[in-house]
Amino acid sequence: MKLEERLISRSENKCELCASAGKLNIYEVPPQSGGYEENTILICNKCLAQIDKKEEFDAGHWNALTTTMWSEVPGIQVVTWRMLNRLKNEAWAADALDMMYLDDERLAWAKATGDHENDTAVNLHKDANGAQLHEGDTVVLTKSLDVKGSTVNARMGTVVRNIHLVKDNTEQIEGRIEGQMIVILTKYVRRQA
Repeated sequence: MKLEERLISRSENKCELCASAGKLNIYEVPPQSGGYEENTILICNKCLAQIDKKEEFDAGHWNALTTTMWSEVPGIQVVTWRMLNRLKNEAWAADALDMMYLDDERLAWAKATGDHENDTAVNLHKDANGAQLHEGDTVVLTKSLDVKGSTVNARMGTVVRNIHLVKDNTEQIEGRIEGQMIVILTKYVRRQA
């Protein structure tokens, strides 16, 4: 039996963290690798996006952790412990964390990435109005900009299609203006609906 089939059977085709049905993703719990059943779990898109900090954190979505914390699957235990630590400002999460037990080996695994030290703050690319920007969006410049190293002047109101998000800097996007790929600060753009 393939790993995916074993995971579907184990999870009863539900997210192993929040118990929701729908599209599930195979998630290998870092820093472990190798695709073993113990360190791989099935999770929904919402759990995956919030674990990876690609979506605003929704504490209510994680209420099922008070149940999943009792799982005997090491990967589920580790991710549950990490998420409860992120939520430790919530009374229910702090209580669950106090009750949860991980042996020394699993606790070391859970702490290995440092992810448990993160809070629920998410750094997302946002435009001048606070709307979240996504890869491929279309934006409008809210200010005229001089492009460094070029004679191009990007005027206010210029439409920039198919933007790219700069991975390590949430204040920058890339887009083409007059055929040139340039870096634009997110505070000078508005997402076009």
